[in-house]
Amino acid sequence: MSELISAELVDLDLSAETKDAAARSLAERMVASGRVTDLEGFLADVAAREAQMPTGLDGGIGIPHCRSAHVTEPTLAFGRSAGGIDFGAPDGPADLIFLIAAPAGGDADHLSILSTLARHLMDEDFTGALRSATEPARAAALIRGDEPEAAEPAPATEEPAPATEEPAPATEKPVVPAQQPAPAAEPAEEAPSAPFRIVAVTSCPTGIAHTYMAAESLEKAAQAAGVEVFVETQGSAGLKRLDAQLVADADGVIFAHDVEVRDKERFAGKPTVDVGVKAGINRPAELIAEVREKAERGEVTAPARAAAPMDKDARATDGFATRLRKWLMTGVSYMVPFVAAGGLLIALGFAIGGYAINKAPSVADHFIWTESASWAALLFQIGGVAFGFLVPVLAGFIAYGMADRPGLVPGFVGGAVALTINAGFLGGLIAGLIAGGVVRAIQRVGVPPVLRGIMPVVVIPLVSSAIVGFLMFLVVGKPIAALQKGLTDWLSGLSGANAIMLGVLLGLMMCFDLGGPLNKVAYAFAVGGLAHPNEGSLKVMAAVMAAGMVPPLAMALATTVRGRLFTKAERENGKAAWVLGASFITEGAIPFAAADPLRVIPSAMAGGAVTGALSMAFGCTLRAPHGGAFVVPLIGQPLLYLLAIAAGTLVSTALVVVLKGLRKPSPEGPAAAPAADGSQVAVAA
Repeated sequence: MSELISAELVDLDLSAETKDAAARSLAERMVASGRVTDLEGFLADVAAREAQMPTGLDGGIGIPHCRSAHVTEPTLAFGRSAGGIDFGAPDGPADLIFLIAAPAGGDADHLSILSTLARHLMDEDFTGALRSATEPARAAALIRGDEPEAAEPAPATEEPAPATEEPAPATEKPVVPAQQPAPAAEPAEEAPSAPFRIVAVTSCPTGIAHTYMAAESLEKAAQAAGVEVFVETQGSAGLKRLDAQLVADADGVIFAHDVEVRDKERFAGKPTVDVGVKAGINRPAELIAEVREKAERGEVTAPARAAAPMDKDARATDGFATRLRKWLMTGVSYMVPFVAAGGLLIALGFAIGGYAINKAPSVADHFIWTESASWAALLFQIGGVAFGFLVPVLAGFIAYGMADRPGLVPGFVGGAVALTINAGFLGGLIAGLIAGGVVRAIQRVGVPPVLRGIMPVVVIPLVSSAIVGFLMFLVVGKPIAALQKGLTDWLSGLSGANAIMLGVLLGLMMCFDLGGPLNKVAYAFAVGGLAHPNEGSLKVMAAVMAAGMVPPLAMALATTVRGRLFTKAERENGKAAWVLGASFITEGAIPFAAADPLRVIPSAMAGGAVTGALSMAFGCTLRAPHGGAFVVPLIGQPLLYLLAIAAGTLVSTALVVVLKGLRKPSPEGPAAAPAADGSQVAVAA
């Protein structure tokens, strides 16, 4: 295997002015060296990682990095910018740019080397040597951790004290078991009797750089403060758990993370500071002081307050509306597979056995192997069982998104009650929110240490289920059931202008955010009607699916008829968009909307509105909640349904072509494309 970095991957005079251009310039070196197979695909992965969190660090450092299927082996490219490039760091532009590329299944040895680099970036001697390097080979050697060459100051090789002036010895430090560097913090001369002991967990979305930089920063700050710190890095190079006794004896906990901490319950019941990974890098001393203050006040976390899955990337500035959206999307995302499986099986049952198949006896009592009606009944009844989980799963996983695993039991119970009292989809939604809120309230109650072990297993499920059941049966359930009945009756009576206006609204919602919250609200509304189908709810389902197919189909058609208006990467995405659109995957239009939202999104909404209106006007119906063109035989008025989709697709295509044609197109060709479309390609993935 070749070296992680070589002189050919170093640019000491990086002329790029933006982070996208810098990533492209360094990535082109990787392509030239055979380390990256697809430049545009790799840049898209880099941009997707950058969108999760800026990769600029204090001290003039930028570390764009990602895992990508287009990387053949772990690789690092380095660029030095005289003018500086903005990577989103609080203290300004970065002059040292490290582009880190890891294969999708990168091996642990090389990822350990990458993590070593991340730790070295916290060493001022190391970064200073890179800023003064005059030869690419010298810079590559410093980054690899080779023995210093002639350019290294002589005193660094003569002094016995390690890691003071020469950066190279830092490579000898163990990296993956980040909790082991504790000896660096153990010399607690200021408090030899009982130093304050902290256990910490660091993690970032990619697990390559920020994870280990935060660990290094915390270790240095702890040493300066005279405390002990043991860090568990949950990164790409693997996870080596902190010893259970070490965690039990700790005086405080610091979580510096942007992904969910694994097995967070291990650290419950201790003074805890929970922040993003960049806080661990930029202000470790403050975090250590904060956890010590919490310990002095006796402030500890509740035993079961592991971070809820949809709160794992929450920020302190997130308002209630933002968190509510995440909680609801958790429930919807877990519900959709049940909807697809159950709904499609039910639709197939109707297609094979006719609409009277819902009157068939149970196949457990009556099944004839040679009769198609029996097979149709089997499909219908399996689908009915799967579809019956829709509301409980929605409620259970909304509560899960709010309160993690303790929310599942009361959430499922509340959802089941909603089904029992005919509160339907709305009842399940409210039940999930109630269950999550109840569990969160219980978790805030202080309990004696002796009871903490039984709280998540006995007390929380028992108390929360009783409260949620009481509220759903006797307080809020009946009003919600009445509202659900009113909504069902309204849908069944839709006709004429009212139906068309609803189709327009649903079409606009499906195409506004292309798979985002509004899209999911419209889809969930349609799916909820399938639980108790009538003519109106089946029309709504048809209109929603038809409108959702329009954006990717329109972008695919536009890239075909007027390809010169689109970048090379967009034209490639356009080929895939044909299949995605036909399969009712609205997200297939996201690369186009991300690159040019002001032209693409309004065009998509216009076409979606036309399709939704026409579908409702034609009286098209659909019993399947998914499937796109593949379930056309199950659609009422199939030819008119396809006509509605075609009309909306043509409207969106015409608008996006006109709007893009109004701007002066960038010259495009094999030579011009890299410079002309960098920013667009970077987000098209």
